[in-house]
Amino acid sequence: MTRLALIAHDDEKPEMIDLAETYESLLSTFDLIGTGTTGKRVAEATGLTVERKESGPIGGDAQIAAEVAEDRLDGIIFLRDPLTAQPHEPDISALLRICDVHDTPLATTRTTAEYVLNGLAADTETMD
Repeated sequence: MTRLALIAHDDEKPEMIDLAETYESLLSTFDLIGTGTTGKRVAEATGLTVERKESGPIGGDAQIAAEVAEDRLDGIIFLRDPLTAQPHEPDISALLRICDVHDTPLATTRTTAEYVLNGLAADTETMD
């Protein structure tokens, strides 16, 4: 099953929820994980099952990076706020590096997230 991680900075959580609602049918076929608050808010808004890791400030992003290193993720959507991210929010640098090393797609905007979702959907269809 396709496994996808969801992370969002505080100001981007509403966008993540909107994205999840828009793609709920597709996401329901994926195994989803997320950082604590993002995962909780997506699950509450959509009814999707999201395995919740720790919140970003206390290591959830590192737990997701470990999943990439263990080849357990097919992609990550990390909607980040490049202008006003707060110090307590997860930093993308280490996650980006590990994704590059393991050739795992990482989307940081709504548009790239949609491309990743459509690409993962196409991969799923070709595997069937």
